[in-house]
Amino acid sequence: MIHRIVTMTFREDEIDTFLEVFDASKIHIRNFPGCLGLTLLQTTNKPYQMSTFSIWENEETLEAYRHSDLFKSTWAKTKILFAEKPVAFSNKAIRTLD
Repeated sequence: MIHRIVTMTFREDEIDTFLEVFDASKIHIRNFPGCLGLTLLQTTNKPYQMSTFSIWENEETLEAYRHSDLFKSTWAKTKILFAEKPVAFSNKAIRTLD
């Protein structure tokens, strides 16, 4: 399982626009083959900084999404709203406590 975190810093006047983009695409992303979960997080002391946290079956399903028309169209609408370059990490769980 792959846990993907993408942290994005937006121009403050574009936060609502990003939320509209996210809301329009979130169901499609969540229903993409291999996506097991999707969460949008907002940094507590920086409301203009948000992260997506998604869980994928494996690297292949994440890469299939990243090369999909859904990703390309969503990313094109999102990246024009940035104030800074985004930071992305793919992680695998090595210890879990329930």
